[in-house]
Amino acid sequence: MAHDTEHHYHDPMNVTNPEHAEHHLVTPGQYSIVFGTLLVGTAITVGAAYVDMGVLNPIIALAIACTKAVIVILFFMHVKYQSRLIKMTVGAGFLTFIILIGMTLSDYMSRAWGLW
Repeated sequence: MAHDTEHHYHDPMNVTNPEHAEHHLVTPGQYSIVFGTLLVGTAITVGAAYVDMGVLNPIIALAIACTKAVIVILFFMHVKYQSRLIKMTVGAGFLTFIILIGMTLSDYMSRAWGLW
């Protein structure tokens, strides 16, 4: 019998299998707060669209969108309650996205529109 020779031990830090961590239940109240926060973020986005801030308009719009995306990632995708490995993986993807947006904005703002 192979299962008699296996050694099973308790892993209190859950290092061996971090995907088997305790599941965190998000209450409807927490979802309501997140929903309200996203609605406020949408209202701020609409309000910012009516204010002329020159070259800062797309930067502010993207900052608001990124803030709302972080809220969605943390709560609706349950990343807040995951292991550090999953948080690092999601963070690396988000950092890559920020770098790509930054490069796009730097290209956009460095062009001499109409001078060619």
